[in-house]
Amino acid sequence: MTFKLDRRSVLGGSLALGTSSLALPRLAFAKVGGERNLLLVLLRGAADGLAMAAPVGDPGLADLRGASLAEYDGARQADSFFAIHPAFVNVGNAYGAGEALFVHATATSYRDRSHFDGQNMLETGASVPYGKSDGWLNRLVAMLAEKAGQDAPRALAIASTMPLALRGDAPASSYAPSALPQASDSFIDRVGLLYADDPVLGGLWSRALETQAMAGDDGLRNLRDAQAAGALAASLMRGDDGARIAMLELVGWDTHANQLGAFRRNVSQLDALLGAYRAGMGSAWASTIVMVVTEFGRTARFNGTNGTDHGTASAALLMGGAVKGGRMIADWPGLRTANLYESRDLLPTIALESVLAGAVAEHMALDPDHALTRLFPGRSGSPLVGIIRG
Repeated sequence: MTFKLDRRSVLGGSLALGTSSLALPRLAFAKVGGERNLLLVLLRGAADGLAMAAPVGDPGLADLRGASLAEYDGARQADSFFAIHPAFVNVGNAYGAGEALFVHATATSYRDRSHFDGQNMLETGASVPYGKSDGWLNRLVAMLAEKAGQDAPRALAIASTMPLALRGDAPASSYAPSALPQASDSFIDRVGLLYADDPVLGGLWSRALETQAMAGDDGLRNLRDAQAAGALAASLMRGDDGARIAMLELVGWDTHANQLGAFRRNVSQLDALLGAYRAGMGSAWASTIVMVVTEFGRTARFNGTNGTDHGTASAALLMGGAVKGGRMIADWPGLRTANLYESRDLLPTIALESVLAGAVAEHMALDPDHALTRLFPGRSGSPLVGIIRG
């Protein structure tokens, strides 16, 4: 079913050793928040929420995107109003099992249409582009350490470089498979000896080697195989020594032309990643949430090349054994021209910051209001709660 909300309350192998502060007194990683796991998947390029979960019950959709309606013939109906994109096979199954939900017509407080500025606000959690230099996910790591009075939970970016969302004072590392030859054991030993007496680099080097060992020799040379990337993410988050917080990125969502085919391929890749991750997590899936987000949405109308241009509101996907799923959350604004943002985009009615803050606070047993203030400073409104199973 679609949950209607009061919009006034919610609108508003290569190894990298990562820490932006070289004065951190402790480098060990602790289990914080029990065995709760969080994976953030960022879809770079502005993914089309109207295609992820199509509002087939809105008569305005046929006027705007009549050419796309056949895509949803026989697709899984999320409810009487929304249909899930047919390439979401694993996601659809999770939705049917009550382990996935969509939040629709959602966006950050960013209202322009620059990928760079939009991604910066989404990753930093700032109220204006480039308003902060650290990431909200890194601040979450710090919050969890403060709450437990222990060292930080292990945070990991599965990427060749540290994404902005995980940069900051709290310790975080990154890992990506590499096509370069494996260094010899003697070289690794010599580097270890070089770092042994360094209070910062010694601990980070040891953790990096542990991460590489957990990944194993799986034959990966890059992260282009989304299914393999999902399995890799699970292998790095399982068990007591695994990361509790991790981040992955998928690119290619900027569908200015011939969107139907490109979007189907992208969704198939995302679905394969999520399916492999779910399978790889095993029993830990029950205490896991995955948050799939993008910097903004696409135009409501197709353009002259059967694509869509930069828009405003999109959809967020939350999935996991800890998610109270099987539902669509939306304060639906409608698709008539008069209801569109600037007569062209899906109007945002739910603040994405409130979704993220509410979900992580519930999952990690944090105070939701404090989480919103700390992770996304300068925001008004209330965190969206009720996402996580009680």
